[in-house]
Amino acid sequence: MSTLLDLHRPGVAAGRDAQAMFRAATTPDFFGWLEHTRSAGGCTRPIRLTGTLTTAEADTGRVLREQHTDELPDCTLYKACGNRRAAQCPDCAWTYAGDAFQVVRCGLTGGRGVPASVARHPVVFATFTAPSFGAVHHRHIPRHTCGDRRRCDCRPAPCHARRTATTCDHGQPAACFARHDADDPQLGQPLCLDCYDHDHQAVWNGFSGELWRRTKQAIERHLAALCRRRGIPPGQVVGDSRRVRTVPPVRVSHGKVAEMQRRGAVHFHALLRLDGVDPGDRDALVPPPAGVTVDDLDAAIRAAVRQITVTAPAHPDRPEGWIVAWGEQVDVRRIGTGDGDVTDGKVAAYLAKYATKSTEVTGHYSTRLTPDTIDAYADPEGDHLARLIDACWRLGRPTHTTTATGAAPSGERQGHLDTTPNPYAGLRRWAHMLGFGGHFLTKARRYSVTFGLLRDTRATYRRAEDDTADTITVGVLSYSGAGWLTDGDALLANSAAAERRERRRVGRQELAHEAWLAGAAA
Repeated sequence: MSTLLDLHRPGVAAGRDAQAMFRAATTPDFFGWLEHTRSAGGCTRPIRLTGTLTTAEADTGRVLREQHTDELPDCTLYKACGNRRAAQCPDCAWTYAGDAFQVVRCGLTGGRGVPASVARHPVVFATFTAPSFGAVHHRHIPRHTCGDRRRCDCRPAPCHARRTATTCDHGQPAACFARHDADDPQLGQPLCLDCYDHDHQAVWNGFSGELWRRTKQAIERHLAALCRRRGIPPGQVVGDSRRVRTVPPVRVSHGKVAEMQRRGAVHFHALLRLDGVDPGDRDALVPPPAGVTVDDLDAAIRAAVRQITVTAPAHPDRPEGWIVAWGEQVDVRRIGTGDGDVTDGKVAAYLAKYATKSTEVTGHYSTRLTPDTIDAYADPEGDHLARLIDACWRLGRPTHTTTATGAAPSGERQGHLDTTPNPYAGLRRWAHMLGFGGHFLTKARRYSVTFGLLRDTRATYRRAEDDTADTITVGVLSYSGAGWLTDGDALLANSAAAERRERRRVGRQELAHEAWLAGAAA
């Protein structure tokens, strides 16, 4: 019992918690309680709701039953928090990752309302990185000799080897001859904190979404110009107002995931798929014209990355603003469906994994920061993360409170945001995300299915599984709190949920094995 408790919290549980869990597990209605908590079982911090539940016939609306939550176990209704971050709630993140996998995979192979013909559309997997804001410790393997990158044991090159042992203007070494391990805490840390441009990186994180938007527009413009040069006629579509519009014969649909690097800068992994235009149905997914290939998509991406930059608005600390552009490392790979390194299944699993992550790789785990909590994390003379958070908070300050020199007056950090327009105000709101305020998984409307559709499908399946398809339940509920009532309840519910997940995992493996055997026999 103590082993299970140790999984839930650092110290050995107090005796009263173990006794409470034992009493709960030995009560006659224990299994009824487990069934009641199944919808939130495994959730780290479920939402507790109170109110009235009304069950009625789906076709006639006749009320069959009314029940107040006071009649339920624990006098409350539990609902999973739905947090996508694995560091906050592993169980909800596991569900989110499964949905993310389906969203990405359906855009590559079809299914769930997406036509299977999308598998024949040209598609690439592109990685867009941030530029350098200063030298950081890194791990680079110039040549892989391993057979499996997931178990790579190749020897890395020296971090920052220099022929001469020079120092920077602040007296710090400008070279590092260490061959860092993959889990070395130095990775991503600047060689010199004072040389590193923390302000520029915070601004880049904040405006990277706008950079991506303009880059995609540039990709589509490049392809449209290519079609004109090759004599491919534009498409004619009818809009909502019944007016005929002339549109390019190709369009790009994307699914994109943001990944936080160890240095605290985001970079994007994007699937970009070429689609055509159907004059009769503007929402239809049709192949692009035969004269446009995956090579053209590759060239359009690389051209857009070289050309597009964003100039951030003027700021009291920097009147000319900052230049927001992509880094030099841009990787474009073509997706195949065979057994190669870049297949649709591997890419979908890769993006789904990073959709549940946030700033954990940098070592920062806080929730949204406020004037009361900012001093615990921001420090202009602190470590790398503390300086990044301080840059977000300082640049996002109310612009009218600056002094003549452009600096914030003393004690301003405890001030509140005002209504004065400030294009950098979002940096304060997202200081806990190091300035990045975008969603970690986004997609074009036509790329694939939506998360909402997947959730509705799952809810419909559960209603049919519970033989409640002929009835509907309407709840008039209000929020009463978050979290389990006791540690014992949390352990019992989470242990049962873990067993259910394991059974599902084993079942899926068995089904996949049986399918493989059937294919081999055929």
